[in-house]
Amino acid sequence: MDLHLTGKTAVVTGASKGIGAATATALAAEGAHVFAVARSPIAARPGVTPVTADLVTPEGVAAVAALGDVDVLVNNLGGVIPESMGAAGFLAIDDDAWQRTYELNLFATVRVTRALLPGLLARRGVVVNVSSIGARAAFPPVDYGTAKAALNNLTKALSEEFAPRGLRALTVTPGPTRTANWSDPGGYAGQLAREAGTPLPEFLKTVPAAMGITTGRLTEPEETAALITFLASPAAANMTGTEHVIDGGVLKTV
Repeated sequence: MDLHLTGKTAVVTGASKGIGAATATALAAEGAHVFAVARSPIAARPGVTPVTADLVTPEGVAAVAALGDVDVLVNNLGGVIPESMGAAGFLAIDDDAWQRTYELNLFATVRVTRALLPGLLARRGVVVNVSSIGARAAFPPVDYGTAKAALNNLTKALSEEFAPRGLRALTVTPGPTRTANWSDPGGYAGQLAREAGTPLPEFLKTVPAAMGITTGRLTEPEETAALITFLASPAAANMTGTEHVIDGGVLKTV
């Protein structure tokens, strides 16, 4: 299926690994030129230009703004900070952790979107914000989930204000995904495995049943990337303000 993205320009944040890296690859495979933004250096590859920038800093946002007008913005940057990952609960997360979580998961997206919005409007472009099922259910840690819930609200607000001017804004909400967050011993799943006193490979085998993943497996980053690429394309031209969950059936509400 030709998604008619040839010649389009895209920015993908948090693009060094996981969903971000897979999305940059998928958009490039459809003919888009992708600026892959990450704090750590990324190797260049066909269709993908690395941009090294820390988006929680003004300098990082300025570096992205300097890229010029784009057609697609995928705000994938986010994650659970280490202090929250190991926190015992709400009372163990202090003000600094809350602030850092919101800088990473909400404010960086606000600033990058604001910087690129004039060009996106000029090109009748698309913003895809990558959220989490933590925005829809009270999974720990609480600071991460509330930041992602705010991100969902931001997407709807952008759509309501700017869809009449041609901008589309959509949310993609992944569940447990086979990224470093789940496969790396230093990630979220590694922390849970240590708390359970179970080796990570054995712990991961229990995750689908424990989290109610109806399909019985984690989502692959490439599956979420395929969804994002479709939503960013003209094939989804009349979709805006909507949330698209890809969680293997974790969320049970209608």
